[in-house]
Amino acid sequence: MRLISSILLAFPLTINAQQQKPLGESLQSWFNKAKSYIPSAATSPIASTAAKTAAVNVVSLTNSNWESVLSPSSSDPPHGIETWMVFFSGGNKTCYGRCGRAEKAWNESVAMLAADPSSPQLAFVNCDKQPVLCATWSTPVPTVWHIQLPVPTKDQSRPATTIHIVRLNTTTVTAKKVVEIHSAKKYQDVPVYEGALHPFDGWVARYKLSKPLGYVMFTFANIPSWAFMIVISMVSRQMM
Repeated sequence: MRLISSILLAFPLTINAQQQKPLGESLQSWFNKAKSYIPSAATSPIASTAAKTAAVNVVSLTNSNWESVLSPSSSDPPHGIETWMVFFSGGNKTCYGRCGRAEKAWNESVAMLAADPSSPQLAFVNCDKQPVLCATWSTPVPTVWHIQLPVPTKDQSRPATTIHIVRLNTTTVTAKKVVEIHSAKKYQDVPVYEGALHPFDGWVARYKLSKPLGYVMFTFANIPSWAFMIVISMVSRQMM
């Protein structure tokens, strides 16, 4: 009520004070005054700080850098196996606008994970911006991939890479639950991934077919369904 009363009082006073000005300028001045009475939405300082922390401490993976980033830093790392947590998210295209809560939880978890002495290295993939990479890994969103990179042997052979794919509930996920994937070893509640599309050890990766297959899968995913129907119709006519 106070806001409406203030706006109604401001209108005649403004018009009277500016009656010598053109009508367009008077109306513009009145609208500017009215807008000043409406409070602007404040940005949460906690969410803003969490997002900035995540941007500093999290590696952004792309289709061109993930193989070099997700590799052991040396043949004799000081702590043995290198652990990574890779968060896959998306926007309206790949997550249909349902990943907002998961991204907030991930951003808030970054600082908490950094305080853990056994903290894993962190990475992030936006599937809207990296659709080929997400197709190559055939990952749902939002998910956290808990990856344990083995130490290469002296003969340069590479033991198996252990991956657990943890799906995040878009309505109940919290920063605490994200942290517990590593700190409480919740990733062990999910079976080890050993599928053909395993990005390190699957037969597709062994034959260097991951990226080509990713492009193929991305292309087919973007072909509209009506185009498939036309092709099927044409083929069926030829067979008849």
